[in-house]
Amino acid sequence: MTKLTHFDSHGQAWMVDVSEKKPTRREAVARGRITMSAQALSQVSGGRMGKGDVLGVARLAGIMAAKRTPDLIPLCHPILISGVEVDLSINQAVSAIDITARVRCTGETGVEMEALTAVSVAALTVYDMCKAVDKAMVIGDICLVQKTGGKSGDYQRREEEK
Repeated sequence: MTKLTHFDSHGQAWMVDVSEKKPTRREAVARGRITMSAQALSQVSGGRMGKGDVLGVARLAGIMAAKRTPDLIPLCHPILISGVEVDLSINQAVSAIDITARVRCTGETGVEMEALTAVSVAALTVYDMCKAVDKAMVIGDICLVQKTGGKSGDYQRREEEK
């Protein structure tokens, strides 16, 4: 089992010291989904939701969330992010919006939490903008898809991990 790095020898939470690590190019991709009624999805895809451009606002919220991750997750390091992409796509087959976030930096620690936060906040924003039409929406399947760079090496989610 891999040692948990956010605890000291006494089991106390602490922020990992990354000062001895060499900066490397790092990237993380996360995804998630918000499932909703056919009526709500139709209004989103047709641009008829009362609060405005759901996908555009959620995309911006996801980008902003990635930049603010250390303010939300207590032991995350502030990172100089070099790029964030958030993509939201309509998935008619399952009456959902699929969300993917890609975050990049060159630094001493990774951007997995930033990518996961971007997906989570984008999904919450969709919920907020659509809740007048469908309060039964479900946010889920949020996961890390891949990451590159750093001491632990690259990671690619396998199909059976879904």
